[in-house]
Amino acid sequence: MQPGYPSHPPQQINNNMTMSIVAIFLFWPLAIPAIMAASKVNPLLQQGNYPAAQAAAAESKKWSKLALIIGICLWAVSLVCCVISVIINVNAANV
Repeated sequence: MQPGYPSHPPQQINNNMTMSIVAIFLFWPLAIPAIMAASKVNPLLQQGNYPAAQAAAAESKKWSKLALIIGICLWAVSLVCCVISVIINVNAANV
């Protein structure tokens, strides 16, 4: 082993950037902090700060999941409202 090289390969941590980017299309106010946290993971890994990288990845995952859940719920409520609106308009036109 050569001096100056770590004895083990660097640990890989999923930065959840993909999920954060998908979340921005569903509920952007919470996806922005998710993207910001995800963008911190790789530089922290390169510095060798694994606990901080894991914390940033966990934070990114938390914000992404919350944005996805809220976004999907809002889309579902909107869809239900549109369907109800169409049903009401069709019934009103038939009267």
